[in-house]
Amino acid sequence: MRQRHKNPTIPPPNQPTTQKPKLSKSFIFSSTKRVFALCLAFRVVNALLVQTYFNPDEHWQALEVAHRIAFGYGHLTWEWKKGIRSYLHPVLFAVLYKVLSLLGLDTPWFMMRAPRLLQSICSSVGDLYLYKLSDVLFGNCVAKWALFAQLANWFMIFCFPRTLSNNLETVLTLIGLYHWPCIRDSSTKIPLVSRKWGLAIAALAFSIRPTSAIIWVYVGLLELFVTRDGLRFIFLEVAPIGVLVLGLTCLLDRLMYGSWVLVPLNFLKFNFLSSGGDYYGTHKWHWYFTQGFTVMLFTFLPFSVAGIIQSKQWKLSGLIAWVLGLYSVLGHKEFRFVLPVLPIALMFSGYALAKMNASDSPNAEKKGSLNIHTRCPSKMQFFIFFLLATNIPMALYMSLVHQRGTEDVMIYLSKEARSEKVESILFLMQCHATPYYSTLHHNLPMRFLDCSPSEEKGVLDESDRFMMDPVSFASEFAKNWSKPSHVVLFDSEERLLRDFLISHSYRELKRFFHSHFKVDRNLQSSVVVYVLAGQ
Repeated sequence: MRQRHKNPTIPPPNQPTTQKPKLSKSFIFSSTKRVFALCLAFRVVNALLVQTYFNPDEHWQALEVAHRIAFGYGHLTWEWKKGIRSYLHPVLFAVLYKVLSLLGLDTPWFMMRAPRLLQSICSSVGDLYLYKLSDVLFGNCVAKWALFAQLANWFMIFCFPRTLSNNLETVLTLIGLYHWPCIRDSSTKIPLVSRKWGLAIAALAFSIRPTSAIIWVYVGLLELFVTRDGLRFIFLEVAPIGVLVLGLTCLLDRLMYGSWVLVPLNFLKFNFLSSGGDYYGTHKWHWYFTQGFTVMLFTFLPFSVAGIIQSKQWKLSGLIAWVLGLYSVLGHKEFRFVLPVLPIALMFSGYALAKMNASDSPNAEKKGSLNIHTRCPSKMQFFIFFLLATNIPMALYMSLVHQRGTEDVMIYLSKEARSEKVESILFLMQCHATPYYSTLHHNLPMRFLDCSPSEEKGVLDESDRFMMDPVSFASEFAKNWSKPSHVVLFDSEERLLRDFLISHSYRELKRFFHSHFKVDRNLQSSVVVYVLAGQ
């Protein structure tokens, strides 16, 4: 019989079976269907709560592309002209847009909310598989606490319902890890077909985000080390499954691009071999360890460290170190890049919480199991309150308040356009600062400041030139413009351009709160809309 690894709450062998279980303690966790229902309900509410702007890729590399596929108009950034993005991820939302259109539900509210609601379904699958992975590794008690950590962590609440390809990569990572035999202690007890599913999931994740190869190279080498049939693994599983999945993805990209494009190769060449990502900013090598990943874990950090030490599950803790280490080599760093290993770190938090609860509950060993609904000792009540009191307010603030102006302004303009009050829009702000056609959902002229990487070093793009000297740039730009009916800009630049706009017959129409503190540049406390006189 397979022994669970370091399970702090293994039931005793002579536990009575005649007594009926109490539904109040185990009803939700009595089946995976109920666990999934809990996760789905949570993520749907989570998706509806998220009303802020986080990363441009959520809109510009997913929804904007999907809108173009579904409705025939939408902006494709330079990445799509260079062939470094796969259409596999945007196609999911293109199908959703088509369904909304056929049902007559492509209204501003649904165009904004439906994609995140779809993502909430995917995210709840990821939550479920974190629970299942924790269960097979450490037991049901740890699985419950791991799920608690996943659902309570501020960054997962803030980020997981968004339509970033990193979120789908994270879901696929959790599903894949669950199916890989090498991750478990008794790999020989797992059916061989499970490894094939793990390979297929890994290939799919690689097709969507080629950088996920960092994760799957580690897992693949680990599997090769522990398996007894290495040649079979490489030539009869890895090669055919990888070729099949990547081949189907290439066919989809051939259909969408109109020519053969090897997206993973182009992506890796740009981001790794040429350091193209550095164009969008660089960080110190230690950023993930000292700021990025630690901020994502937030107050769960000490519990994760404790869980790693106590569990001695070096395979998964090694995966976290491997991913953080390799991403640290790259100059351009973002929170979302290391999102796939955040749930793993939270699983270790769950282990520490479960072990702490077991040691602090005097009746735990007598009862033989530890349930999340059991009355917690005072120390555990304090830790739970501490984690919720630090993470939930942070999650709500970041999801409902911080950087919401750029989302609100596009919803407003969409409603105005629906009433035929908008003819054209100019965005005088750094590029990709707002959603675009995917939220506006009206085929009218719009213009934003370009920030495509230049092949010549030292040449500033439109966005950078505007931010350096807004007045001079706008004055030069106005010499050749066709006056837009609406101009959108941040208040930090609006103060400098107010006289310029008034002199060109514009007046302030609407102002939207955006943020209390700066993120990258100056404080952008609000987003301002100017309208041409007579509109």
